[in-house]
Amino acid sequence: MAHTAFAELLDLDAEVLRDYHNEVITWVGSLAPAQPKIIDLGAGTGVGSRALLRALPGAEVVAVDMDDEMLAHIQATDPGIRTVRADLDQPWPDLGPADLIWASASLHHLADPVRGLRQALEVLRPGGHLVVAELESFPSFLPAGPEADLEGRLNAELDKMRAEHGLHMHADWPALLAEAGFVVEADRRFDIDLRPPLPAAAGRYAEISLGRGLHRLEDRLSADDLKALEEIVAGIKTRDDLVVRATRTVIVGRKPS
Repeated sequence: MAHTAFAELLDLDAEVLRDYHNEVITWVGSLAPAQPKIIDLGAGTGVGSRALLRALPGAEVVAVDMDDEMLAHIQATDPGIRTVRADLDQPWPDLGPADLIWASASLHHLADPVRGLRQALEVLRPGGHLVVAELESFPSFLPAGPEADLEGRLNAELDKMRAEHGLHMHADWPALLAEAGFVVEADRRFDIDLRPPLPAAAGRYAEISLGRGLHRLEDRLSADDLKALEEIVAGIKTRDDLVVRATRTVIVGRKPS
């Protein structure tokens, strides 16, 4: 069940934050040559793979992930996308040569991001691009007031827990790309602030996102906070006052010719 909810969350993120995703994919598509080979690192449900294939119909797209269920989902959804199972913390299989590598919210999971970035550099053709899209913050949904303060405490504790587990959520990605040998060509910050009325999918997006956070912090929040959050999650799907606030950063690196 948890795995299914996470897969749904990835798809909802693309649906609710459609304008952000469309802008970034259009930009990324402009970096690729005609009929490029594209690798999607940490592809998840294949949202990025499918979007890139729509933007570049002649592309060869390879979706890489270590989760067999995610890869099966991609194959069932779009058989035109080739899937490869790989643990990016281990030596990579032969994926290249590629013209473009897309890595959305995946590199912060690596034990050693620079080692992974150097492997990405090896996979690219000279002049090829790596696009890293990372989370500066996870979405928040509640309008200003006591509920938003409570959500802030939830997100702060989640951020602390991720740091304790070694996730590189706030890494200096331009510096890491440069250290790995890339020429950094762009570093853009996207501050997302969606206000009501929102699409119906936003309620489900908020329900899964907050519910997952609540479940992970059952032993780290006060009893009062847990009870209040449980009540919010139980009714959030049908609320008409939700907002969506999030920050994403997109960094483009080029392999020297």
